[in-house]
Amino acid sequence: MTASTTGVRPGPPPAPAGHPGAGRVLWLSTTAFTLMFAAWLMFGILGVPIQKELGLSDTELAWISAVAVLNGSLWRLPAGMLTDRIGGRKVMTSLLVLTAIPAWFVAQAESYGAILALAFLVGFAGNSFSSGIAWNAAWQPREHQGFALGLFGAGNVGASVTKFIGPPLIAGTAGAMYLGGTLEGGWRLVPVIYAGLLLVMAAALWFGTPSDDKMPGRSSTLSAQLAPLRQIRVWRFSLYYVAFFGAYVALAAWLPKYYVDNFGVTLTVAGLLTALYIFPASLLRPLGGWFSDRWGARRVMYWVFGVMLGASALLMMPNGHIVIDHADGRETSHLAYSLGIVPFTILLVILGSAMGVGKAAVYKHIPEYFPENVGSVGGLVGMLGGLGGFFLPPLFAYTKAWSGFPTSTFFVLFLLIAACALWMHWTVLRMLHGESPELARQLETTTPTAAR
Repeated sequence: MTASTTGVRPGPPPAPAGHPGAGRVLWLSTTAFTLMFAAWLMFGILGVPIQKELGLSDTELAWISAVAVLNGSLWRLPAGMLTDRIGGRKVMTSLLVLTAIPAWFVAQAESYGAILALAFLVGFAGNSFSSGIAWNAAWQPREHQGFALGLFGAGNVGASVTKFIGPPLIAGTAGAMYLGGTLEGGWRLVPVIYAGLLLVMAAALWFGTPSDDKMPGRSSTLSAQLAPLRQIRVWRFSLYYVAFFGAYVALAAWLPKYYVDNFGVTLTVAGLLTALYIFPASLLRPLGGWFSDRWGARRVMYWVFGVMLGASALLMMPNGHIVIDHADGRETSHLAYSLGIVPFTILLVILGSAMGVGKAAVYKHIPEYFPENVGSVGGLVGMLGGLGGFFLPPLFAYTKAWSGFPTSTFFVLFLLIAACALWMHWTVLRMLHGESPELARQLETTTPTAAR
């Protein structure tokens, strides 16, 4: 096993010879994924007025976003495999329609149970990721796959759409009635708008992409598609993706409330500040793909893990100071630490930027190691990464309730990132010992003076 590098300096991905539909597949699938990602994570903003209307606890609110993320993760493996078998055009169009139907009914929900069930069904949108990755991998040439898959993955920026349009739309339409008095304004208008856009996008995707689709796994047996999943490497990639993508999704849903509760800002401001984290975490993904094409995914991930560990270490420190009781009854305070909203947001942007680059680096590995099984391997990695986004928000809520520290959110992330970084480094050292034992011994015994 060697580091994935190429000697090519890729630019924007051109349509490969004989594949004139590659550009349409890339841009239309990216647009569709962006829209579905926006619908998938809309409860990060809608949850605040829903909590107020229904009188929900923080833990109940966390489960609304969590179940949407759960259903957007459970089917990523079969969605990727199905895309390899019948083509992404059919799978992506079906997911657009399957998301639009429950999104419409969210506006009619009157109870916590109904919203919980509908949020779960809206979560079908999240499975579009593994389908789109497999679809684009089939159409794009290998030397441009890192950039192309990174560009598709930048559709994660859809998470910021509701953060921008949601709060002013909710505030501006509250109390109004639409569709002949059958639809209330406020938060209930947002899912209806998404439902309409999803159906329009389904038609655009179906009629705008080549009907003669690529299906690299059409003749593969189910056992052949699943065979790579026995390799520990696939599960290691999946854990990395929990740190890069699962944590990204969890924070995108969790941060609006975090800002409101801990910095006293309005929901509109909280949404905009969360978007500052989401944008680089999404838009830098193509750059991460290009870095991985140019220098190798593993080298990129070393840098990414280092940056994430530093940022999360600062974010997890609780505000406070040490109080010392003196013998004469005096009290003095030392080592005061307080993170204001500006440095907090700057650290979040740094953390999100590293996540965006890291997400692309993980998926650069997959078509290189498993070119015939991108659907199944990419589906499993995406599924487990998405499940991380399901488990983390409730974990944030429970650790906050147990510790009393809101910053415990970032302590959880720090432990996750550290585990990933240590496993990757241990793997690299084991590879070095196995393939170049003499070099490994030389590196381990070299003195600082000799090293210079």
